[in-house]
Amino acid sequence: MTAQAAPLRAAAPASCIDGLKDSRARSSVDGAEIAWEDETRFDDARRHAHRAWTRNGLHRVKFPADDASRIADLEWSDVNTARAPWKNILGRWKGMPGTDAVQLNRAYLGAGKAYGDTRSRRMIAAHELGHALGFCHKNPSAYRSLLAPNTFDMPSNGRPTPRDRKNYHALWG
Repeated sequence: MTAQAAPLRAAAPASCIDGLKDSRARSSVDGAEIAWEDETRFDDARRHAHRAWTRNGLHRVKFPADDASRIADLEWSDVNTARAPWKNILGRWKGMPGTDAVQLNRAYLGAGKAYGDTRSRRMIAAHELGHALGFCHKNPSAYRSLLAPNTFDMPSNGRPTPRDRKNYHALWG
C-alpha cells in the first residue's frame, strides 16, 4: 500500500486595486472553457492572447472557437472612438448576461495610431482576456503584472508574469 499525497489546497485569490479579489464568478469561463467568436480586425492579437493564457502550464481553461455544438461565452469586437466613455481606453472586457465581450479600440490600436503596433495590440488583448479569466487590476507597486491598469506597468511581451501565473493557479488550479 502506498501513501497518498495530501490534496493540494487552493491559494487565496489575489487582491485587486479596488479591494475585490480575483473571482471565478466574475469571469467568462463556462465549465473549463471560454468559447469565443470574433468580429475584430486584430485577430493576431486575439490569437496571441489565447496562446499567452494557455502555455507553460496554464492549461485549465481552454479557448475553443464557437461552433454549432456550443454557445459563445465571449465575443471579440472592435470600437473606434476616442470620445467618452472610451477616451484613453485601449480595450475593455465587459461581463454581461449571456455572452461577455472584449472590445479593442481602433482609435488607439489601429495602424498609425499611438498604440497601433503589434506589441501593443497583443499586450492589450492578453490583458483583457485576463479579465475574462476573472482577474482584476493589480497594484503595480506591489508586483509586475499583465493586469496592471496602465500599459507602461505591463510586461511589453504581452504574457503573464510569474505572479500572474501564480494567481492563475490560485484561481483555476
